[in-house]
Amino acid sequence: MFLRQLIHDTAAETEGVGELEEALRWGEPSFLTTQSKSGSLIRINTKDAAGDRYAVFFHCQTKLVPTFRKLYPRAFTFEGDRALVFGVDDPVPVEALRDCIRMALTYHQAKKDAGKVRREAARARRA
Repeated sequence: MFLRQLIHDTAAETEGVGELEEALRWGEPSFLTTQSKSGSLIRINTKDAAGDRYAVFFHCQTKLVPTFRKLYPRAFTFEGDRALVFGVDDPVPVEALRDCIRMALTYHQAKKDAGKVRREAARARRA
């Protein structure tokens, strides 16, 4: 429940995200920015049958997890380019995780904004 609340709280305090849609994707609780289309899907689930590990999953074809790895190399345990993995007894770096969630919730908007900046810079160079 902690992760679910953290995702909702982060969405509420992040400009441009709007209301989240909760759904089951691959049988896992998932959070989508359906209304604003600002971000990428976030999923949460346990990692093993014993239930002693859990993860926050991100779309593996984005640059989200590689970015998290560069920003927070020691804060998380990473699983490839798709997840941050936690043990149930591990301390959670809440502010770093909130930052990662924020980046996921604004992923598409950030890409659009970066493209706009590049186009404006190209126009300025031509002028």
